[in-house]
Amino acid sequence: MKKTTPILPLFEQFIRESQNGKRLKKDGSLMTKGSIANYSYTFKNLKLFSEHTGFNLRVCDANKLNKRELLSEKNYWKKFYRGFSSFLFAKGCYDNYVGANMKQVRTFLIYLKTEKNLSIGDFHKLLYVRKEQVAILVLTPEQLKFLAHNKEFEHSLTVTEKKIKDIFVFGCTTGLRFSDIFRLTNKNFNSIAEHWYLTSKSKKTKTRTIIKLPNFSAAIYLKYKKQSPKTLLFTPVSLSTFNHTIKRIGEKAGFTAPIEVIREQRGKPKTIVKKGRKSYYRFCDKMSSHMMRRTAITTMLILGMPEHLVRNISGHSINSSSFYRYIHYAQPYIDKEIKKVH
Repeated sequence: MKKTTPILPLFEQFIRESQNGKRLKKDGSLMTKGSIANYSYTFKNLKLFSEHTGFNLRVCDANKLNKRELLSEKNYWKKFYRGFSSFLFAKGCYDNYVGANMKQVRTFLIYLKTEKNLSIGDFHKLLYVRKEQVAILVLTPEQLKFLAHNKEFEHSLTVTEKKIKDIFVFGCTTGLRFSDIFRLTNKNFNSIAEHWYLTSKSKKTKTRTIIKLPNFSAAIYLKYKKQSPKTLLFTPVSLSTFNHTIKRIGEKAGFTAPIEVIREQRGKPKTIVKKGRKSYYRFCDKMSSHMMRRTAITTMLILGMPEHLVRNISGHSINSSSFYRYIHYAQPYIDKEIKKVH
């Protein structure tokens, strides 16, 4: 008879050990808050899945299973994969989110096997991690130039909108992540031969970069420069407030062209429209903090900066598949500009 153990209590232990430092990354560093948050989201989804479907979430001691029992266990995990995927898809989730949840479950099962020494077999290999290539949305150089230099537009904004606009433009030229921008102080800036340089270390990747600031980004720094070297350059705002405000700024700027948003479920493309409406999204509707870093990377590529230098700034590895998505996006724009020259 199979010896089984409920999964959910084990998953809670997995999260606790990731929080308290008992479980570490492969390089010995602490787990990030982002990783722990992802584990917590997956735990909640697993609990809801079990409650709504009655699916018995458990692991089994696979050491003493005979051939028939091993086949039965294999079928259990195939059934789990289909059931949990269908549950998430029914909630309106797409392949990237479903794949991320499966990735967390795989990590948890490997933890049980390698760190808790439970003989649960290699069934985690049956949990396929789906990925979708979501279209990259970035500002064109013309749009970025408008936000950075158009004084008439800037005068039309509220005080709060002006601050958010400045932070957004700064992020679109430096490539810093949202969290890293709000950690900057005067210590991150140095003036050399009348040029300003930004030195920063990514909180997520620990990558250190040095960037020469264009004049308009240097002007933003000088505008918000604090007296104390320890005071944050930009007053922190919540991510939701930032994203809501930047969408409103985009609308005021006239970035309202309709765009087609396509996502995938089980590898099949699906056009997404606004909730409660049968209309396409506008460009401004999809503006967010993510657009800053993406715009910076593509702008550098569009303006001819060598790929290896852009990677040094962005922190992408040499073989990063996500980085080559930016190259593919930038190439049509480069081709169009070359055609003008010819």
